[in-house]
Amino acid sequence: MCGITGYYSKSKIDSKFIIKKMSSAISHRGPDSNGFWEDSKFGISLGHERLSIIDLSIFGHQPMLSSSKQFVITYNGEIYNHLELRCELNSNKSNINWAGNSDTETLLEAIDFWGIEVALNKIQGMFAFAIWDKKNRILSLARDRMGEKPLYFGWQGKGKKKVFLFGSELKALKAHPDFESEINRNAIALQMYYSNIPAPHTIYKNIFKLLPGNYLQLKESDFQLETLPKSKSYWSYENIATAGIGNQLPLNIQKTKDDLEDLLKNSIRKQMLSDLPVGAFLSGGIDSSTIVALMQSQSSKPVKTFTIGFNESNYNEAGYAKDVAKHLLDNREQVIKEDITRKMNKVEELVSK
Repeated sequence: MCGITGYYSKSKIDSKFIIKKMSSAISHRGPDSNGFWEDSKFGISLGHERLSIIDLSIFGHQPMLSSSKQFVITYNGEIYNHLELRCELNSNKSNINWAGNSDTETLLEAIDFWGIEVALNKIQGMFAFAIWDKKNRILSLARDRMGEKPLYFGWQGKGKKKVFLFGSELKALKAHPDFESEINRNAIALQMYYSNIPAPHTIYKNIFKLLPGNYLQLKESDFQLETLPKSKSYWSYENIATAGIGNQLPLNIQKTKDDLEDLLKNSIRKQMLSDLPVGAFLSGGIDSSTIVALMQSQSSKPVKTFTIGFNESNYNEAGYAKDVAKHLLDNREQVIKEDITRKMNKVEELVSK
């Protein structure tokens, strides 16, 4: 994972110190390098903490500027079909001078060429990003379809100190000097009822989670508003499910099996694209065993897998993973030496009281 953060403010402040402080609060997300970009004239600052996966060179460094010099991006995630998108871009826009091989650059050039909504509907992957349009002075935030990558945002401060904050974690936002830390009391009620705080809410007042499959755009004129501009949905679980019900597959068991295997292989192949060694967690269950088997079928070398085991048989699934590993893999097992049963009984006693 990587870490992204930034803010949009109209006040004159020492933005370099602030963005570095915000970014360093989530430095654990990207140990390989960090970067900062700002345009003090318009009050925009972007920060990035990098974990290098694709293109380990400096050409994958962020924040990254598009070849047209119009867009700047800070991005966390991976675009699985970025090579196909590069081919499509090259066939439609032959004057792109690619600096490197990173999926960040592919995403950036896709947005530059097609616009954000068309690009979002084309890309396949897990991501959260912020992109600044220097020409039109628009800040856009976007999150992947399933919400695998987190993104928090919101207004803080008032008057000349009003600032729009965003980041991969709340601690990045809290590092800004104008963060107010006011607790959202309604969120406490949600926590008590659901045992979590569902999106778009957070524990802090006026700070939200961007919903999966959504993007949000902020303009200079939005600083005059009391509320945030509404996010837009570019992909919806509900729409996909409804379309599936209305277009059901004919019942052909063998074809369904073959199609499913092809889809899984294609998805896994794209997700194995990396300039670093690839591995997987293996529990021994159906899901992880299927995934690593399909990984191995597309790899000339043994796929490294990792299993967590427990001393207590009631919680230990390492034996199943070991059986799978005998056939396919290069497995590493780590046993957690804790008295899980005793701890679970203690929790049950506390709950019963």
